[in-house]
Amino acid sequence: MTKDFAIPPVVFPSGGSTANPNVQQRRFPAAPFQPPRPSSSAIPFMSFDIGSAAASSAAPAGPFTGTLNSSASFGGGGSSSFEDEEPLLDELGIHPDQIWKKTRSILNPFRINQTVHHDSDLSGPIFLYLALCLFQLLAGKIQFGVILGWIVVSSIFLYAVFNMLAGRNGNLNLHTCTSLVGYCLLPVVILSAVSLFVPQGAGAVRFVVAGVFVLWSTRACSALVVSLADGGEEHRGLISYACFLIYTLFSLLVIF
Repeated sequence: MTKDFAIPPVVFPSGGSTANPNVQQRRFPAAPFQPPRPSSSAIPFMSFDIGSAAASSAAPAGPFTGTLNSSASFGGGGSSSFEDEEPLLDELGIHPDQIWKKTRSILNPFRINQTVHHDSDLSGPIFLYLALCLFQLLAGKIQFGVILGWIVVSSIFLYAVFNMLAGRNGNLNLHTCTSLVGYCLLPVVILSAVSLFVPQGAGAVRFVVAGVFVLWSTRACSALVVSLADGGEEHRGLISYACFLIYTLFSLLVIF
């Protein structure tokens, strides 16, 4: 037994007739909004027309040409001035030749060249500070902050002692004291390197070697302070005692 199903008629709209409202038509998406292209652009790189941009770049405007010429001439002048500039180390105030001369003058405590220390700096003391910290690190002692703090306190201590002794005649500033304390730290740095090869059990030997290097640093620092400051010759003994205390503290860090 078969059943009959009612099939609705399909109506195809003709070209000239109106569409049947019951028939769903496909809707095509509308094109996005596009701004109108300008007919002519004064700036070539703002134009999206490749042909017009190439033509305008081939023949730029008069003011733009002058700007290019001036920038080109400026570039030429800049290259010549760059060759005449000072080296980077000189601009930073780091002079390796002066650092080497000051360091070499400390090596002989009996004949110290005081003239090279008139121009104080902190580049050499920072290098010696890092060297001392490195040797202490090789010995298993991490003392970066301790050594830096002692250098600062020692510089302030030497500055205060000398200016209290000299009174109004004292002309030794804190920058010079820091430079002298740092450069005269060279014997202590050598002591720290030598102590790496001295056994820990030889306590007497370590104390004798440390005493020699402390006297070396004391002699160098006191001689420089007396020669660079006015009125230092009158208080040589007290200045030497202050320097002896400073470098004894640094040597205790090394031998213990």
